[in-house]
Amino acid sequence: MLQITVPSNGQSNLTFTELVQLDLPQPKDGVRAEVDNDVILSFDDEQEAIDYTHLIERYAESLKDHNSLQYLALQDIIMAINNDEFVRSYLEGR
Repeated sequence: MLQITVPSNGQSNLTFTELVQLDLPQPKDGVRAEVDNDVILSFDDEQEAIDYTHLIERYAESLKDHNSLQYLALQDIIMAINNDEFVRSYLEGR
């Protein structure tokens, strides 16, 4: 199981409550809230996290307003996954 933290102090200030309210696509293994309001994304493995990133990248690009909270939240999620040390190592080893 791979868990990736999306900090609540990113450009969107995304919290678990906002993630649910925005009705953004979620990983199949779900999300949960951390005590400090950070969002924790759960994946089976690094490849699933990468596939999820591709899904939400397409979703983000379909949004017309790139200044919306929804778009900024998606960008924070993408950045968190791309910066995860396990995902980075996985990509380097391919």
